Amino acid sequence: MEQNVFLRPGTPNDDNRDYLPEAIKGSDMVVNENGNNSQPYPERLVECTGVLADGLEDRWYEYVPASYDGTKPVPLVIGNHGGLMTGWGHAIYTSWTMLADREGFICVFPDAHQARMWQDEGMFPKGDLPNVFAGMVLADVPDDYRENHDMNFVKALIEATEKKYNIDRGRIFMQGMSAGNLFTSQFCRYYGDMLAGAAGSGGPAPLNLLFTDEGELINTAGALPVWQARPETNGTPPGRPYGEKLLNRFNRFYWMAVNGCGKLPKISVIGENNFAFYEGEKGGVVYHDIKNRDHGQTLDEAFLYWDYFFSGLRRNADGSITQGETRLDREGDAYAFAVTEGADKAWFRNGIVPLSTPVVKWQKLKYHGLNGGTKVRGEYLCVPLSFLAEVSGAALEYGEGNLTAVMVLPDGRRLQFARGSIACVIDNDLRSMYCEALHRGGELLVGIEWFCRYLLNLQVSACDGTVYVTDHFSTLSANLADVIRELLYGKLWPDSFRYMDYREVDGSFCSFDEGEVKAWDSKG
Repeated sequence: MEQNVFLRPGTPNDDNRDYLPEAIKGSDMVVNENGNNSQPYPERLVECTGVLADGLEDRWYEYVPASYDGTKPVPLVIGNHGGLMTGWGHAIYTSWTMLADREGFICVFPDAHQARMWQDEGMFPKGDLPNVFAGMVLADVPDDYRENHDMNFVKALIEATEKKYNIDRGRIFMQGMSAGNLFTSQFCRYYGDMLAGAAGSGGPAPLNLLFTDEGELINTAGALPVWQARPETNGTPPGRPYGEKLLNRFNRFYWMAVNGCGKLPKISVIGENNFAFYEGEKGGVVYHDIKNRDHGQTLDEAFLYWDYFFSGLRRNADGSITQGETRLDREGDAYAFAVTEGADKAWFRNGIVPLSTPVVKWQKLKYHGLNGGTKVRGEYLCVPLSFLAEVSGAALEYGEGNLTAVMVLPDGRRLQFARGSIACVIDNDLRSMYCEALHRGGELLVGIEWFCRYLLNLQVSACDGTVYVTDHFSTLSANLADVIRELLYGKLWPDSFRYMDYREVDGSFCSFDEGEVKAWDSKG
């Protein structure tokens, strides 16, 4: 039976800018940074030490909710901390313990064995440590994953927890942040068959660990439902020969391929949370971007992981995954549409629809009195009136030569548009739009931002040449804008998984082929 969630007040320490303030341990201190927030140290969090693998002593933290009585099996969540963090640090910078109180499951938060850094394959090129790790000696990562102590320790910790508590072996989940997400991805590729699902934030895996030079998938554990959270301003990892969008994109392609996912997601943008939900024959993939959030994880991520995903997952005795009913439905926004610069398709009704003529990015210019120069006073995406009539349920009638048009909205308002005019006549009143009406491909195009905000009172969000419109509060983020561009440019899947053939060029996803640059964002 679900228990209530209670927030405990903490004592803010806004002057403390330590990476992990040690004073938090055992206190009620809380710290905040751009939405990355700690909770007060959980009272039921217990520090444990022991020798579980390779004859070495390790440390971990257990959280058992008050509702646990051992009479029935409960799920288990393993939380893997970020680099230079600790198990207790991961417990306070996430909401797993509060969620455990609500749902009744058990959490364990292991410490990396050495220097608070996991033995992550390929985390940094040799000799290329970021300044934050200056002077540290990191543990070597063995070529054979079976000799990786951190992997052996976490595997043994799961097995030991199963013996100590009444754990439902079909409902074991793992989550990590940053270096802990790299470790989670690594664990999933080798031991993912122990889990029913995994999630992580801020640390996409190096692509050479996911694909061979020939583009084959590197995986020994099989399919696994995966949630990938990618904060919008996460930052490209150091020492990588490819850009962040490509890194995120191919991490998503990897698990979509492993799980046999379809190429069309269900898209939902709720506040700053941008979701693309992919369903697969063997398991699903959730791609989650958080607007205006940098490297880290938001305090509500554990609840999102559980409510949208983990709450319905189970690994069966035969190794297959069942995706049952979840607390929140993974559905696309009931009413939403999106367009992107230069595309002749749009996203509408959770699918791809054709446009009569491509979307045009138009600049509103000021030039009088600037001695022949110009200033850009605004950039807008102009779309065919026929599409705006479709999404608004309006009737549209063109005049001679399609140079003028009359549109009647469902509420009876009569609109007039004309080529080259910034005016829209609404019934018998004239109002200025953001920019003038264009004439392209035999159609009038007007700015989608003005039309949807002023006439339809909808939420309009623009990012990286893409506009997303819906009927509730939403803010489009860079990584979901990238997904929408994939859909609308018809690039649902790369020609191959040879990621080394692709690079980022001016924000576009490009392939270098015999010296000729072929833009991912191009249909040519």
